Amino acid sequence: MPLQPSGTLHSSRPMRKHFLIVGAGFSGATLARELVEGLDCQVTVIDERPHLGGNCHSQRDPATGVMVHVYGPHIFHTDREEVWNYVNRFDRFQPFINRIKASTSRGIFTLPINLHTINQFFQKRLNPEQAREFLKTLSDSSIGEPKNFEEHALKFLGRELYEGFLYGYTVKQWGCEPRELPASILKRLPLRFNYDDNYYLGAFQGIPTNGYTAVMEKMLDHPRVQVRVSTRFDRGMEGEFDHTFYSGPLDGYFDYSQGRLGYRTVTFERIEAEGDYQGNPIINYPDLRDPFTRIHEHKHFTPWESHQRTVGFKEYSKETGAGDVPYYPKRLEGDRKLLEEYQQLAREVQGVSFVGRLGTYRYMDMHQVIGEALDLARSFVMNCR
Repeated sequence: MPLQPSGTLHSSRPMRKHFLIVGAGFSGATLARELVEGLDCQVTVIDERPHLGGNCHSQRDPATGVMVHVYGPHIFHTDREEVWNYVNRFDRFQPFINRIKASTSRGIFTLPINLHTINQFFQKRLNPEQAREFLKTLSDSSIGEPKNFEEHALKFLGRELYEGFLYGYTVKQWGCEPRELPASILKRLPLRFNYDDNYYLGAFQGIPTNGYTAVMEKMLDHPRVQVRVSTRFDRGMEGEFDHTFYSGPLDGYFDYSQGRLGYRTVTFERIEAEGDYQGNPIINYPDLRDPFTRIHEHKHFTPWESHQRTVGFKEYSKETGAGDVPYYPKRLEGDRKLLEEYQQLAREVQGVSFVGRLGTYRYMDMHQVIGEALDLARSFVMNCR
């Protein structure tokens, strides 16, 4: 994989097909690998950042030696064995269970909300069936089909759990009242009536031994893949290639001609200390009195390593402005209307596939991004033969 800085791309098209991939994250890396393994083609991957990995980029912290998830924590989880086997081709994914805690004014609790959380929060000794019945007494029975995040929480959790764990965190994370958000966001958060504190239910869960960037370096390590970092995309490049796969922001591709789609982004405040700072990888802070949403301590993401010093980050959420890294598509009502306009423009573009979280303006985890890229690449290869 020739990893090169920015520069002129290609002035003439080679005889074999040549594809451009915009973005060197998991979507772009998967597409590149599958295309060169499935076709006699050349692939050029560009990324405007000076590194591979997109928002999954990881690197050794020079002060502590800890492997840091530079853009926030990433825990790989999937039920799709094919995807799990695929990523393990490029590095061994060590078993890792994500157990999150929440720091509230009433104490430290286990997330996701489960039987332990319920019993501890209400100082009870309920069994699973009793807990189900108990929550029914707390729920707002006047709500039929929930129309938004808040109604969904009040219907299934009741006001005390909602305000204790979700309201403040959601306001800080999304920058708006929860009733402005779709109910589907809460549906992604599990509720359990047992003592299982594994945040994810995927059959396969882990973190790569050498970090996520090392995985993508190996995915892109192929003689017919060329990678150029610190290279901004412009649409004039497309004429030099047979097809373009674009994983950047959908609205950015069209120069924000219809307006900007809403995203939240995050910033970090570094914490460095001796030993162990908080005793857990992630602790959420749902109280509005805490301006940050959570603290993540990265040595706990690699329990197979040993470090004397530790590094963590307070995470703050804010609206995404020009120059910010977009993280989470908001998909409010105005965004959905604007998205339809951009999707119509995208359908009119020839020779370009819009891929990944940003290119399709959807919230997707790593395994979903990789799975879709695998499916798209294989379909594209079949059509090219």
